[in-house]
Amino acid sequence: MESRNKFVLLVLSIISIILIGITSFNDSIISPLRQAVGIVLLPVQSGVNTAGRAIYDSIEEQRKIHSAITENIELNKKIDELTQENTRLMADSGELARLRELYKLDESYSDYTKVGARVVAKDSTKWFSTFTIDKGSDDGIAVDMNVIGYGGLIGIVTDVGKNYATVRSIIDDISRVSAMSLRTGSLCRVDGNLEQYNEGRLILKDVKSDADVNEGDMIVTSNVSTKYLPNILIGYARDLKDDSSRLTKSGYLIPVVNFDNISEVLVITKLKEVSDQ
Repeated sequence: MESRNKFVLLVLSIISIILIGITSFNDSIISPLRQAVGIVLLPVQSGVNTAGRAIYDSIEEQRKIHSAITENIELNKKIDELTQENTRLMADSGELARLRELYKLDESYSDYTKVGARVVAKDSTKWFSTFTIDKGSDDGIAVDMNVIGYGGLIGIVTDVGKNYATVRSIIDDISRVSAMSLRTGSLCRVDGNLEQYNEGRLILKDVKSDADVNEGDMIVTSNVSTKYLPNILIGYARDLKDDSSRLTKSGYLIPVVNFDNISEVLVITKLKEVSDQ
């Protein structure tokens, strides 16, 4: 075994000496070998470099994508937060505007004591013909109290619980309001009609043929009403024409209140002495 190792070592030494000698005497002898090696190795090296760059680029792209996804998630979260905040601010702004209008209306009817309430439910129609508010008998609310808001008369309380009340608005089909022209005091009546309200109007009737009620007159609750307190604005007279009997005139009333959406109201806590209309 030892002699074999010595033999191998001797052969390798001789080969090394021969190669050194060859390169010492003539470099051209080894040059083709180097070229051959280069021809073989350069494509391999190029391929390795290309593969390495591709792998690096792929890893870098994945890192960028992951970073972009993370940033996108954070941005979407921020957008959601800002959207919620903006919605809240818009809601607060809208509520503030409505409360300011109620405050103005409160001042317009300063002779009456009022309770503010929020609408918490409504009937199945698309308009607020009947609805529920969040104040009841515990807050001094009673049946037949007048409800106002958004510039004028909304309706009347028809049912009361301890912490809620039901309101029937003047657009409801069974609503009847004794009214008059604010300008002259001439009497008339405003009838609710959901079909007519689809055209943005109510029915104005029982105007005497010789009564001084003109187009555009402000129509308010009358002094002779047994449920509604006097001089609450209802709306404006339109298209008055003689009835077939020629004894009365009828037309339409454009309500001052928009019954498409009602959020807050004022309930006047004073009642007329007579409860039947």
